[in-house]
Amino acid sequence: MVSQSLENVRRGYRPAIASLLEQIEELQTKESQDGGAHSELSTIFPKTYQQKTGFFKAGANVVKRSRAKVGVIFSGGQAPGGHNVIAGLFDACAQIYSEFELLGFLEGPRGLIEDQWIALDAEVVDAYRNLGGFDMIGSGRTKIESSAQFEAVRKTVTAHGLDGLVVIGGDDSNTNAALLAEDFVQHGVGTQVIGVPKTIDGDLKNRFVELSFGFDTATRVYSEMIGNIATDARSAKKYTHFIKLMGRSASHVTLECALKVQPNFAIIAEEVQAKEQSLGQIVEELTDLVMARSKVGKEYGVILIPEGLLEFIPEVKRLIDQLNAKLEVSALEESERAIFESLPRLIQDQLLSDRDPHGNVQLSHIDTEKLLVQMVELELKRRNFSGAFHPLTHFFGYEGRSGFPSNFDATYCYNLGFVAAALIKEGKTGYLCALKNLMQEVRDWQPVGVALVDLIEMQERKGKLKPVIAKALVELDGGPFLSFSEKREGWKLGDDYVQSGPIQFGDSADLCNAPPLTLALESSVVS
Repeated sequence: MVSQSLENVRRGYRPAIASLLEQIEELQTKESQDGGAHSELSTIFPKTYQQKTGFFKAGANVVKRSRAKVGVIFSGGQAPGGHNVIAGLFDACAQIYSEFELLGFLEGPRGLIEDQWIALDAEVVDAYRNLGGFDMIGSGRTKIESSAQFEAVRKTVTAHGLDGLVVIGGDDSNTNAALLAEDFVQHGVGTQVIGVPKTIDGDLKNRFVELSFGFDTATRVYSEMIGNIATDARSAKKYTHFIKLMGRSASHVTLECALKVQPNFAIIAEEVQAKEQSLGQIVEELTDLVMARSKVGKEYGVILIPEGLLEFIPEVKRLIDQLNAKLEVSALEESERAIFESLPRLIQDQLLSDRDPHGNVQLSHIDTEKLLVQMVELELKRRNFSGAFHPLTHFFGYEGRSGFPSNFDATYCYNLGFVAAALIKEGKTGYLCALKNLMQEVRDWQPVGVALVDLIEMQERKGKLKPVIAKALVELDGGPFLSFSEKREGWKLGDDYVQSGPIQFGDSADLCNAPPLTLALESSVVS
């Protein structure tokens, strides 16, 4: 007998849907911008600045519309569940319209600029339901910035007669969506622009967006691997594992994995910044841990490190800023040059050689885990440590971006697709899809249309003020971090590792459908 593949089983999964998305008739707007506090934005977004965030209400006698034509793109890095956003958008359009066309623009924003697309019919969409990756239409990191690029996109959407364009992306991509929406209105283009919040980093959230999709799946994947390593460490009793986790600008991934697995130590970059800890102080803490565990006969352990740590260490950030501005070591200030010269040669080379297209240091390419290992080794030697220290380094990043989405992400994304279709039906542009009450049953989730301009602020980028959606950092007074800080001291010398195992797709709601621990802890503080 030939067993059925997991891909086929997952394609057959049917996500539940919020009851308010079954019969949507109106969007009641309740929130608006504080114009006085954002006067710069009113000049950048004169047509969409006064958009109001709204909550959907159920309708009694919803009339089916005649026809619609909608485009969709993935923008930025992959996040599990993206295909289900498109599946939800497709199914919602089938309910709302007698006839509709869905176009998938290829390789992200570049497909819009170059008018490269495929038709997304039932056969195409059904092949990707509940599966990971963005390979249905591909993704890309092209930014629509120049006047020529905006003109090319206007030409594309006008030529196709698109009623709506759905941009599935992170904070930068949704900032771009807000700019596109404004540009279309200013030029009389009738295409509505709707954003969908995507990033495994978990840093695209606010009072309306409780969670970005993909975070749950990615942290489950990482936690499984960390749990496996922790069990191996406890079994072999001779390795200390330094594990760097994806999360370029915030430590949400590291915090969620720490809560799930209970490692011996987890660095939260936002805490480092708040305490103004130096690199030396972090190394001292890690060295203390190694020596304390050795003293009780445990010359092994598990340490979690956020990818963006270096940028949160004040002294290192100053060094990086100067390298970005001057590029040459000889031009550094004396204090920053001393820091640079104290770093291992490998890290020095990475700081000088790995540059992005703008000439800036690519922090994501810095082997922070190896830096810490080498500095701990030096500190142990300085302290005349006589025990054993056998470090191993790991970086978990791409492994979590394209796995089969968890039931939670599959369902969340499917509902986000419905919200996108509903916003297009309501004639809205410059909005971000959201669902509130995620800790409740799916039927009780509250669909929301968030005015994108409501999320934007002015920040300095490369010497100029630009509109951006600010990244949400770990809140040190929030429920997730407080829970972590209460427990972490006990994890240092213990072996309290929790092995979560692989993502479950069965019938147990607790194992399969539960949202991330951080979301649960945030909700418990609010309630």
